[in-house]
Amino acid sequence: MPDLGFYHPIVIHFAIGLIAGGVLLRWLSLTRRGAFAGPAAMTLILLATAATLVAAQSGEDAHVAVEAAPGIAAAVHAHQEWGERTRNVALLVGGLELLTLALRGRSVVRTMSFVSAGFGLLAFLCVLQTGKLGGELVYGHAGGVGIRSGDPEDVARLFLAGLFRQAELDEKAGRAGDAASLLELAAQRFPSDPAVQVRAAEALLEDRNDPAGALAILERLVPTSDEPRLRFRRGWLTADALDALGRQPEGHAVLERLRAEFPENTRLRGRLARADTSAVTTNRP
Repeated sequence: MPDLGFYHPIVIHFAIGLIAGGVLLRWLSLTRRGAFAGPAAMTLILLATAATLVAAQSGEDAHVAVEAAPGIAAAVHAHQEWGERTRNVALLVGGLELLTLALRGRSVVRTMSFVSAGFGLLAFLCVLQTGKLGGELVYGHAGGVGIRSGDPEDVARLFLAGLFRQAELDEKAGRAGDAASLLELAAQRFPSDPAVQVRAAEALLEDRNDPAGALAILERLVPTSDEPRLRFRRGWLTADALDALGRQPEGHAVLERLRAEFPENTRLRGRLARADTSAVTTNRP
């Protein structure tokens, strides 16, 4: 049987929608004015049952790779158990619907429709809990990108996202040095990503007070012609690093080049004005 793990997120969303729609129509069909909804309810519930079976199998396939990650087994097992409960209840509801179809025209059908509606509501609650645990697995335990596919590029994106998020948390907690170390590692692992390099240079300059290291990163960057904001940030930090190294004329030249490209930037104009005023004051006899 083919590995269906890749399709799990797609199938489970269909299952949730079909269960919700089928159960809603089944309850509507039990009212005096909603009898017309019976056939549609049965169709959606049977489709939901099929989708739930595929979702359960695809979930089993997806768990194989995810469960290997440390500290994630309990979350995987909880999601798996609720997925199996949802599948079993959905099978029961689907069976009741087929039995109702086989016994159509008999007095017992209305009672069975009520039973089906009740178990359908239970199936909907089960699939909601399963989805909630699945969301925690993906977003709380990183049980998605990289782990599932095993593709080196996916793993790299997961690693980079982890470095950046942890660096943000370290900065908020007052651990600026730790944040800078993580961003420096990111710069080493992703040398061709200009956004990573600029962020690492900023951390070295502001958190490590290492203008020379920041300048070395900024100077080896390739041109970023398609990202104006990144070009501006790179130039601004380059000027900061040069100023910190006592190379104010070079820093001023960088800012002038920025002004030629971003003439309307008020922050840049203010900085240049202050620099010009400071130069005049310094040169005054």
